[in-house]
Amino acid sequence: MSEPMFTEDQVRRYARHIILPGIGGEGQRKLLDSKVLCVGAGGLGSPALLYLAAAGVGTLGVIDFDTVDESNLQRQIIHGQSDIGRPKALSARDSIKETNPYVNVIVHEEALTNDNVMEIFSGYDLIVDGTDNFATRYMVNDACVLLGKPYVWGSIYRFDGQASVFWADYGPCYRCLYPEPPPPGMVPSCAEGGVLGVLCASIGSIQVNEAIKLLTGIGEPLVGRLMVYDALEMNYRSLNIKKDPDCPICGANPTITELIDYDAFCGAISADAQEAASGSTITAAELKAMLDRKDDIFLIDVREPNEYEIVSIPGATLIPKDQFLNGSALEKLPQDKRIVLHCKSGARSAECLAVVKNAGFSDAVHVGGGVLSWVNTVDPSLPVY
Repeated sequence: MSEPMFTEDQVRRYARHIILPGIGGEGQRKLLDSKVLCVGAGGLGSPALLYLAAAGVGTLGVIDFDTVDESNLQRQIIHGQSDIGRPKALSARDSIKETNPYVNVIVHEEALTNDNVMEIFSGYDLIVDGTDNFATRYMVNDACVLLGKPYVWGSIYRFDGQASVFWADYGPCYRCLYPEPPPPGMVPSCAEGGVLGVLCASIGSIQVNEAIKLLTGIGEPLVGRLMVYDALEMNYRSLNIKKDPDCPICGANPTITELIDYDAFCGAISADAQEAASGSTITAAELKAMLDRKDDIFLIDVREPNEYEIVSIPGATLIPKDQFLNGSALEKLPQDKRIVLHCKSGARSAECLAVVKNAGFSDAVHVGGGVLSWVNTVDPSLPVY
């Protein structure tokens, strides 16, 4: 007598899938036998992991090296108040187990790098990407292409989201859609520009929907299509994406046959900003000493007004980065004071520093680590975001 396809507990838990035309017992069995890795347990990873667990994916991998911060809780629903300060990977594991104790959770409490990505990815059937930086996205894409793995991608910013499935064996890869990363500093992160919390659920659920389709073999996955979502207009659009025959990794004559230096490829800051910041970067403590001595400086905050309202360094004048890039900020700068720039972490202020130095303010400096460093080393009573 053959073994039953499901235990009694599994029948009770997955009944709504098992009776669903197209999935049925065979499809649910495929989910139970599958292994899915979610890169990141943040905004997109939170709903993705919870719904993958609820769907009965047998093995879920979670890779994240960050810790839970209170600012995460506005959108990262896999974490709670009691998880603040805990590693996200461990917090996510506990929530997954609470959702479905039968899921095998593999925790990778480490940063994803060139040194470990191929080994980690090789143990999974499918990769769901919840990252928020371009260097990691290109690395994830390239590793998936080299390993022949499907890559379920999502991206969110403010009120807009995108999702697609990149699978080089059957369609385009991420590089076919975005051959080159945007110029450094051109696209603000969610930490800089904000994000509607529920947008994570909208895009994360699309990613899970695509993962389930790929794992069970039902429906038409988003291979060769880009889903674009506008939350304010409540509008979904589907755009066709063609495979680029000249793609450097999945094209007819690939030039990328192994992982590359993705930080250098994407560039956290431009070459001009790196040059400007070299020898012209001060610490938050050094800024504090300048202010205490009442040095003749003009302190400028280059963040956005909404960020300035959350937290600011005393005495700073708000002049957003865009005004430096279009040149309008230069007329506001005093000629008889030393210019000191800062942002949230130091990247945007370095870009502005390059503009200021090129305009002749040779002694200008910026604060490495920005507001975050000020809070951590000078005034811990201030909030962070």
